[in-house]
Amino acid sequence: MAQNSSVARFPIDVIRLTAATTQAPVKRPREFTCFSYDKNHNLRLDDSSIKWYYPPQPPALPANLSAGFDKFDKHDSQDEHLDSLLTAIAHHEQQTNQPIDAKFVTWRGMMTKFLIAPYPYDDDDGFEMNATLFQDCIFIEENWVFAAEKKAKQNSGWKGPISQEEMTFWGYKFETLATIPRPWAETSREVIENRGDEVVSNKEQYCSVVRSEIGGKVLCFGGEVDAIWDMKPKEPGAKINWVELKTSKVIQSPRDKFQFNKKLMKFWAQSFLLGVPKIVVGWRDKKGMLVSCEEYETKEIDERVRRERDGGQWPWMPWVCVNFASEILDWIQQVIKADPQQSGVWRIRFDAKSKAVELFKVEETGHGRILTDEFVNWRTRLASSNQPQDG
Repeated sequence: MAQNSSVARFPIDVIRLTAATTQAPVKRPREFTCFSYDKNHNLRLDDSSIKWYYPPQPPALPANLSAGFDKFDKHDSQDEHLDSLLTAIAHHEQQTNQPIDAKFVTWRGMMTKFLIAPYPYDDDDGFEMNATLFQDCIFIEENWVFAAEKKAKQNSGWKGPISQEEMTFWGYKFETLATIPRPWAETSREVIENRGDEVVSNKEQYCSVVRSEIGGKVLCFGGEVDAIWDMKPKEPGAKINWVELKTSKVIQSPRDKFQFNKKLMKFWAQSFLLGVPKIVVGWRDKKGMLVSCEEYETKEIDERVRRERDGGQWPWMPWVCVNFASEILDWIQQVIKADPQQSGVWRIRFDAKSKAVELFKVEETGHGRILTDEFVNWRTRLASSNQPQDG
């Protein structure tokens, strides 16, 4: 914590949030740029890594989601900050010669954490983020050190017969089984039928960068998209039929159903934020055998929760998630902008046990590693070039 820095605290009042009769207004997210990581995880400012959804069909099912785990081409986890997102934003601004109008820039994953914070899974389900103010916009990244330590602690305490690393692999394997590299008409039967033998990799990704609004605040965030249903429209900002791919254990009891409904909260939040209209769940058994696929419409999850809110089947409410996200962003903005220095790095910390978000300064000046020098220099030049000329 920075010297003389005080801690601001925002308690999460789920009872008050649940009793709300209105939801903060939300504007549909619209993609304004994108980027890809290629098979070596090198950044490309294009859509070359888009995958097309094509689910596995019998006799490919059931499929062993652990097959190929020993050959997994894994991207080593590291702190990539906001670097690729900032590069994509700057590239877009260089085409328009105007800065984007967002008041918050972050990853979709950080926004997801804000949305689902009112409903933590357990007392250890907290998070930490870093934030900085630059040109009237707050940039937020994950505190990677905290996230890495939390993951290591979870892995060390795992007692299951199958490692968490292998169970994480199941999700990537499902993506490989349920996608193709080109539209169906351009993909050979051999490619489709041999997906089960393909080496699984998590290095190649397509990331959508969108402009959205929650509670009147303009947001820009980027997030990985698993696949597309048909074709990406040429019209800028048009709706895109993205598909989010998830795996989950087959439901066999009322408790399983309740747990899956809670899991749907994160599925819904991730898809809601990027404007992904369809979620496909790959149902697996406890040993990792994929047995079937089921499609969910993102908007219908929201509608179903609202309709069945009094039945006891849903441990979360979508308007609570949206209203809390709006409120916490308002609060973060107020606290950071009230700082007379208008500079430095702030820590956003959520403690699930105390059900409160804390905000305090950790560096008095600069932007830490949240912003790259290239982005700061670009924005400084852009601001200078857009200044009105005398005379």
